[in-house]
Amino acid sequence: MGTAEGQAGPAPRGYYSNRRYAVLAMLLAVYICSFIDRLLLSILAEPVKADLSLSDTQMGLLGGLAFALLYSTMGVPLALVADRFGKSRVIALSLLAWSGFTALCGFTVNFWQMFLARLGVGIGEAGGSAPSYALISENFPPEQRARATGIYMMGIPIGSAAGAFLGAWIASTVDWRLAFITMGIVGVVLVVPFRFVVRDTPSLSARPAKSVPLTESFAILMRKPSFWLVCLATGVGSMCTYGLNFWLPSVLGRSFGLDLYDRGVVYAALVLIGGSAGMWFGGYASDRFGKKNRAAYGWIPALSMWLSVPLFAIGILSDDIITAFAWLLVPQVLSYLWSVPALTAAQHLAPALHRATAAACVLFFSNAIGFGLGTPVMGWLSDMMYQTHGEESLRYAMLAILSLYLVAGGMMMAATRYLQRDWED
Repeated sequence: MGTAEGQAGPAPRGYYSNRRYAVLAMLLAVYICSFIDRLLLSILAEPVKADLSLSDTQMGLLGGLAFALLYSTMGVPLALVADRFGKSRVIALSLLAWSGFTALCGFTVNFWQMFLARLGVGIGEAGGSAPSYALISENFPPEQRARATGIYMMGIPIGSAAGAFLGAWIASTVDWRLAFITMGIVGVVLVVPFRFVVRDTPSLSARPAKSVPLTESFAILMRKPSFWLVCLATGVGSMCTYGLNFWLPSVLGRSFGLDLYDRGVVYAALVLIGGSAGMWFGGYASDRFGKKNRAAYGWIPALSMWLSVPLFAIGILSDDIITAFAWLLVPQVLSYLWSVPALTAAQHLAPALHRATAAACVLFFSNAIGFGLGTPVMGWLSDMMYQTHGEESLRYAMLAILSLYLVAGGMMMAATRYLQRDWED
């Protein structure tokens, strides 16, 4: 594909240096920290709910809408700031902000104080992900980007597992408040080495990034149906993924009788093993099959979502924790696997100068729809089903939301018709 005016040209010889691995490692560390802070409330849901006298619906709002409300809406503006004034600077300031608000969660005493603190965490994290994806695209050649993205996205299972284990251990040893305060301090300290290691790469474009308006980015993306199908599929699929992941520790307690520490260990093992394998296989499969056929970036997520539905259902309905763990492990792999090719495709459906904005768009759908609605909808369904199912209501709310994977998979399969045509090399 030829280089249009204002778009990025080929990278100069030697542009992709070995320093890119140090940058990737630091971006991974920050992403791990973000998911510890983002999902710490999940493992601590039961003690927080009891201490603050909350319903499942209120817990769902804290775990989803409170975080996603400004996280999803601030992503695009902060991505534009990152494109124009420096991606690494925006990521560092965002890390400082969300870590500070995470620590403040430990001092809240009612629903609205926790809601405002979670809003702050969301505002901070809005500036982290999209610029990170853009830095990966700038530091890695096209044939390595899916694997680099997969490594970066391993921050999701590693951060989720670390948050689950450390949060459960600290909360069971002392209390849930200290868990929030400790994790917030860790993030503040991480700002210093991040600023030392990560620097913005020189633009590969003949035109300065500051000259790229938002309207131009949207004008380019609006002409690509594959991009919007990927965005919608990511949003609907994330409703299922985020809802399941947030409420799974609570199901381990209510339906399988595990105490807080055991919940942390089991959940950490599920997301660490399943999530890490899913991210790796997602990157590997995308690079291998996508090189010959761009449609692979659509059918790999679609098949992963569809296969997850029966496997998750069997695991959730199991009678004992050992059987449940065995059945839940494979769909955990698949629920993480599909996100790697989806996000990689979104990056390649935009020219280089518009990648941070494109990433922010797909993350908007993922978080506004997925994080913002998936968690509270499951909480609301649980409250609605409590009259008939009692403590098992959350288990049946999970079964209901699995149907969203079927819808999202259909959207990803529809995108395969346009991926080859819309792809940007």
